[in-house]
Amino acid sequence: MSSLDHVDLELLEALAADPRATVVALADRLGLSRNTVQARMSRLDRSGVFLSYERAISSAALGYPIEAFINVIVRQADLPRITSELQRVPEVVQAHGLSGQVDLLVRVACRDTQHLFDTDARILAIEGVERTETSLVMGEVIGHRVTPLMELARRER
Repeated sequence: MSSLDHVDLELLEALAADPRATVVALADRLGLSRNTVQARMSRLDRSGVFLSYERAISSAALGYPIEAFINVIVRQADLPRITSELQRVPEVVQAHGLSGQVDLLVRVACRDTQHLFDTDARILAIEGVERTETSLVMGEVIGHRVTPLMELARRER
């Protein structure tokens, strides 16, 4: 979706502030009708504005308190197959394709450092993976956020 109007931005800000808000609560908060809010939510959803409706669940709560980012360098021709194989590794919780020196940035969650070592070895053993470099997550200093971008978009309109 290339252009969001001020009502869309207000709706998204309200959702960012209270992700569990009902359509009725959003309508009350924004001074809009329930049907208007529902229609806009549907349009935003169809346009790909919402990345997920999945709740973020702590990997530590599941017994996997160690997180790491693994830089993965691959043979480019093998990238689609490697990505497919990474999807079958349950410890992989996220992966991004990158430009530059590193091809993939893979986030993993593990029980302990030995589990991390074994997970890294499984990734390195995938045919076409040439090298990995692992960095242990010490803590999240800025979580995923878009509210500052919404504020910037509002100011730029």
